Amino acid sequence: MTVHRKKWLAAVAALALSVTGCASTASQNSGTSSSGGNGTPVTIMVGGLNKQIYLPFMLAQRLGYYQQQGLNVTLQDEGAGVDATTNMVAGKIDGVGGFYDHTIAMQGLGQSLESVVSMLTTPGEVELCRNEVKDQIHSPADWTGRNLGVTDLGSSTDFLTQYLAQKNGVNPATIHRVGVQSGSTLIGALQHGNVDCAMTTEPTVSTALSQGAAYILLDMRTAQATAQQLGGEYPATSLYMTTSYVDSHPDVVQKLVNAYVETLKWIQAHNGAQVADQMPADYYAGPGKDAYAKAFDNEKGIYNPTGLMPPSGPPTDLAVLQAFNPDVKGKNIDLSKTYTDKFVQAAK
Repeated sequence: MTVHRKKWLAAVAALALSVTGCASTASQNSGTSSSGGNGTPVTIMVGGLNKQIYLPFMLAQRLGYYQQQGLNVTLQDEGAGVDATTNMVAGKIDGVGGFYDHTIAMQGLGQSLESVVSMLTTPGEVELCRNEVKDQIHSPADWTGRNLGVTDLGSSTDFLTQYLAQKNGVNPATIHRVGVQSGSTLIGALQHGNVDCAMTTEPTVSTALSQGAAYILLDMRTAQATAQQLGGEYPATSLYMTTSYVDSHPDVVQKLVNAYVETLKWIQAHNGAQVADQMPADYYAGPGKDAYAKAFDNEKGIYNPTGLMPPSGPPTDLAVLQAFNPDVKGKNIDLSKTYTDKFVQAAK
């Protein structure tokens, strides 16, 4: 385990012990967006609001679905899901828009979190490598000693990177993982040679390719490609919350899930151009509106049409984490406690 990872785990543990209630306090964040209105206040931190893998959170706001449910939802932008999880465990926010696998990892640390709606059935992640290493890196089997970009240490991209290394015969201890977030930060890290490869999503992928800054090493934007890399369906984006919050605020959780189920249905019925028309202009400022729309159309299959957790998905997430993650490996993980479908089933 890296020193950074140990520090993060210590911070999570300390924050968990400091939680004394369920009230959330919205932090001053330049990436904060509120749905407004006089409804019940809820604060959700998202691991990259402008990423297409987290599209449902902002789209629900733009479509007015939060207000229709009587909610005043504040969305806070955070570069990595791991940091959002830390804030939630500390009681600073009510929920996290992030990858489902964090609920499994946190159970291994003795924390009870659960996904209440599943939004992505595949990760939508792409491994980009800088053009200068094209003749040297042909697969993760060539990663030994390389600098590999992840959103942040302890993030889902960190989990996936370590798994792909091990699966391809590379000891994760021999790779150097570097937190580069996404967008211009990640692209700059590739262009300046700070990392050899990096895992990211749209619209960063389209921007990097259009700038000639990278090539695609592997792609997990389809179910088939995800199964090839990870061994099966891999539920990714979800809204997850502490079990204590879910149990004490079932009415609020139900209203949130109602809004997201409607958003997922809307996504299935519309194309990239229509989606782009709904989003803030700065969400597609890098690749451009047309490229943003095309990227959505190309990966539309990543979105869960129902919000229900794919039955075969959680075991795949668990198998990935158990392969390398010391917080999960050898632990008795109860997957039934990491998600619930009851709110989706009751959604209208």
